[in-house]
Amino acid sequence: MAELTLKIQRGDGSTACVSRGEGQARLVFSDEYREGDEIILESSRANIHLFYQVDDALGGALVYITDKCIRYRVPFGEKRICYSPKVFSGKKHYLYVRQATKEEIAAYRNLAQNVMDQHGETHCYPHASANVETRGESVFAARNAIDGVTENRSHGEWPYASWGINRDPDACLRLEFGREVRIDRIELTTRADFPHDSWWTQATFTFSNGSSIDFPMEKSEEAHVCTFAPKTISWLTLDRLIKADDPSPFPALSQIAVYGTEA
Repeated sequence: MAELTLKIQRGDGSTACVSRGEGQARLVFSDEYREGDEIILESSRANIHLFYQVDDALGGALVYITDKCIRYRVPFGEKRICYSPKVFSGKKHYLYVRQATKEEIAAYRNLAQNVMDQHGETHCYPHASANVETRGESVFAARNAIDGVTENRSHGEWPYASWGINRDPDACLRLEFGREVRIDRIELTTRADFPHDSWWTQATFTFSNGSSIDFPMEKSEEAHVCTFAPKTISWLTLDRLIKADDPSPFPALSQIAVYGTEA
């Protein structure tokens, strides 16, 4: 078992609270967060699966870490509005991390979901990034597409955050898994705030194994489902987004789910 440590580090580098354990760590933080605070996860081992929760209102995720130190920046201001207003609020917070069980790791599941994803080199997978995000605003960041929230009938603040492409026909979302996985199904929930929104009639998935799939879509509030023969990959991209012939210039992605198992 890995030795795991959870720590709240203030913006000045001081430690506000810490807890550690073998195979798991639990931490209750009885104070308000301040701008600049970070939640730090330390592990005696890298390249392992963990069930990790940085906030009880946010929920946890089964993640794969490739470093022994994972930093999570507590969001403030504009960076906060893509989250539920309950997240990181108040003076009582419960954080939790444990090693995932063999059964959890082996299960057929959505390998894309990570409520804790953030910008930058996180070493915590799955991780979403993009070459464009509308006006650099948090409510249009790539991470919103893997936060598990599929509500798509409006846009803007939570729970309507999405990946916005800033009207760029060359927009590309990249989803990395941090290791090889075996997948056979992708679901895209496109934003459906009609008539404000447009939609895509086709998108292309490109995979790390060199293959690609052109995927037709239509105007819909429901998820678009793409199934295929199993592929072993470590990343995929979503691009070549063809907009419908519609007056609105605003197609967007609310959620991507990628189903499969460990390779």
